[in-house]
Amino acid sequence: MNTKRFLLAMGAFLMLAMPSWAKGWDVTGDGVVTAADVTAVYDKLLNNANTYSESAYDVNGDGTVTAADITALYDVMLNGEPSNTTEYTVNGVTFVMVNVEGGTFMMGNPDYQSNEDYYNEGPVHQVTVGSFSIAQTEVTQELWQAVMGWNYSGHEGNVQYPVEYVNYEMCQNFIAKLNEMTGLNFRFPTEAEWEFAARGGNKSQGYLYAGSNDIDDVAWYKSNSEGTHVVATKAPNELGIYDMSGNVWEWCSDWYADYSAEAQVNPTGPETGGEKVLRGGSWYGKDKKCRISKRFKSPTLFGDDDIGLRLAM
Repeated sequence: MNTKRFLLAMGAFLMLAMPSWAKGWDVTGDGVVTAADVTAVYDKLLNNANTYSESAYDVNGDGTVTAADITALYDVMLNGEPSNTTEYTVNGVTFVMVNVEGGTFMMGNPDYQSNEDYYNEGPVHQVTVGSFSIAQTEVTQELWQAVMGWNYSGHEGNVQYPVEYVNYEMCQNFIAKLNEMTGLNFRFPTEAEWEFAARGGNKSQGYLYAGSNDIDDVAWYKSNSEGTHVVATKAPNELGIYDMSGNVWEWCSDWYADYSAEAQVNPTGPETGGEKVLRGGSWYGKDKKCRISKRFKSPTLFGDDDIGLRLAM
């Protein structure tokens, strides 16, 4: 076998031997994750010419090439596999995004016809979503203040409470300003992404609430609360995400519409509408309003002390 064929064969073998997650982190395409990949990303940051594909540099998948990609590669080299979280800091405030591997799930509630409280949660339909990131917690008052310079939340006393009294339009402005400050591409989650993440993604155990069948394990709601609580003080769900049941309702990007029984891929809802989707329940709601499949809706200019948001990317 000549040298060229030998190298090609070895490269193919290395790629087959690599775990599936590692292939996306192999910037140079040599079949291994090493310091050469770190150097390649560093060169890209310095605008040096090279031959690697543009998408290869964005190893953490946040849509940009920054020092976070180098940090992520070091994490892989030290720990043997990528972390499912990425930290971001703006004006001294750090927040965490959880990387969610895409998958297929059954969206909705099979009991929608037998219980009037579940009327808009069916029909159950198959949904496939691509990989995305979603915030580990709801946006806190601290993060909102760091971006917007003001905080009109009704619940005071701790900046780690989720921000509330924010309508959809305010949240759009917050996201636009956050993207301007960071150069990243944060957004609202779609309703399908929200439900997939709340269910635990591909690690789902089929719980009624986000992380448990016992609501008191994972949620602040009417029976145990008289207001919002510090985020991440209840147990997380299977993906390590907090407060997807209870605390505050969370805006989604979709205009509200009835479900279709048809299978869908990355649904985003109708192009226009009168109300946006809210998910997750709140401190003010009963347990049945904090179920993963529960759907609510609101005009975009309406805000209340139990409505907040969670970032996606």
